[in-house]
Amino acid sequence: MQRILLHIAGLATALLFLSACSSNETADSDSSHKPLIVATTGIIGDAIEKIVGDSADVISLMGPGVDPHTHKPIRQDLVNLNKADFVFHNGLHLEGKMTDVLEKLGKKKPVIAFSDGLSTENFRKAEGFTSYDPHIWFDVALWTKAVRYAGEELIAKDSLRADYYRPRLEAYLQEMEALDNWVKAEIKAIPEDKRLMVTAHDAFGYFGRAYQLEVRGVQGLSTVSEPSVKEVNELSDLLVSRKVKAVFVESSVRPKLVEAVAKNCESKGWKVEIGGELFSDALGEKGTPEGEYIGMVKHNVNTIVSALK
Repeated sequence: MQRILLHIAGLATALLFLSACSSNETADSDSSHKPLIVATTGIIGDAIEKIVGDSADVISLMGPGVDPHTHKPIRQDLVNLNKADFVFHNGLHLEGKMTDVLEKLGKKKPVIAFSDGLSTENFRKAEGFTSYDPHIWFDVALWTKAVRYAGEELIAKDSLRADYYRPRLEAYLQEMEALDNWVKAEIKAIPEDKRLMVTAHDAFGYFGRAYQLEVRGVQGLSTVSEPSVKEVNELSDLLVSRKVKAVFVESSVRPKLVEAVAKNCESKGWKVEIGGELFSDALGEKGTPEGEYIGMVKHNVNTIVSALK
């Protein structure tokens, strides 16, 4: 813990040094200046790209397969953050090791959390976790509200481009409303008694709440936590008693814990398959359907329905 705090303090100091050496102007002060927008995760970056199109440059600090719970900002992250005209992040401690840096940066330039667009009654609390569940993008309707808030904040702060941003924002929100309806329809294909979904960590709680599935994670909300032998046994017993046929690994989380649960079920006389890989805290590769939020959601839903129905 002491090493982590020293690491964060060092990064914050480096950020202040870089800031002192910078003379960037704000995006709103010069119509010829193409703004640079930095997003922490690819999921956030994708939403911003849909709004700004080619009128701004967007950098996502965490790419495919990167776990935001454990990501430590490197020097290039700090350089990009310092150069940015706007910074967007998830909030709710998703970017745990960047929290201090983002707070200090927010005193110098617009730093906007998607989760600030939601009320606390929208958030999910998980047992044994002191903060709210940060995985808000798995409830598409909730994420739609968060994207609207972030888009409105950008429009207000970059008013020179508001007329370009506004129709793009509205078009994207309509796409997500259609996606939410599609997910609801697809999940109905899973028999109600088979709607138990076990994944690598507790990232899909909002998904389960919105679309009426029981969701369990081998790890907790953060991938930093480790399950006990007792917890693995209890989860295995649940899968066996419910005769659930599949569990799921995640693209940004090591698969060995999920594989251990499946092996434990087999030792109890019930065969559980790995039902496929889900995208949880990170999108897929750029240029693939899963490299965008809508494609990622569709991949996950198709994978879940195919394995459980």
